[in-house]
Amino acid sequence: ITGSTDGIGKAYAEELAKRGVNIILISRSKEKLEAVSRSISETYKVETDFIVADFSKGREPYPAIKKALKDREIGILVNNVGVFYPYPDYFTNLSEDLLWDMININIASANMMMHIVLPGMVEKKKGAIVNVSSASCCQPTPMLTIYGASKTYLDYFSRALHYEYASKGIFVQSLTPFVISTKMVACSSAASERSFFFPSAEEYASHAISTLGLSTRTTGYWKHAIKFTLGERLPEWIWAWFAMYFCRIVRKEALTCKVK
Repeated sequence: ITGSTDGIGKAYAEELAKRGVNIILISRSKEKLEAVSRSISETYKVETDFIVADFSKGREPYPAIKKALKDREIGILVNNVGVFYPYPDYFTNLSEDLLWDMININIASANMMMHIVLPGMVEKKKGAIVNVSSASCCQPTPMLTIYGASKTYLDYFSRALHYEYASKGIFVQSLTPFVISTKMVACSSAASERSFFFPSAEEYASHAISTLGLSTRTTGYWKHAIKFTLGERLPEWIWAWFAMYFCRIVRKEALTCKVK
């Protein structure tokens, strides 16, 4: 599980561990990895291990990951690691570092992790891959343009790859959640608080994991499924107008907090 020390990644790891699955955590903070690994091992009595890797470093982390996973039987890969905007913003205001991070972390990591793990799954004719996309792939989402585009890539990639490898016993799932109350959306006071439509990571993961093996493309959560279905049916200009309206409010709130 990549990006596994916080949010959905950590919650998903715990849900798998509850079901007796041994866990390998991959993230960039050794201290957090050690703490989460120990907690899961002690709580759920499963074997845990971790790999320290910074996915923002382009090609750099993958030889070490490949070496660490050599001869390991990987049954499930969860590509969860991702980076979000500090707050919604216009494309020209984004730093070059953020643009590269979106490509390296949100897109390249899933490609490379699957390239490492998939051959072993094919050899054993079984395996499951979960790619955490986003409901922002539902329609073009201005002011989250690069994030939405990166998640749309993951969604397309997952769906196409499932057709490519389903006959070889591999199940590939695209998860497309709406907002989940995690650190990632701390820029919005409304979204960062758990509510009816904004579940906690733990609540979301418990629902999402039950769809694995059943649905190749799902929000993973029935309340989000309602919104996704409505979103797909909206004329594009209405979706874009509402996204701009909401994102401008969040941006203004974030900039106001920054000044304080």
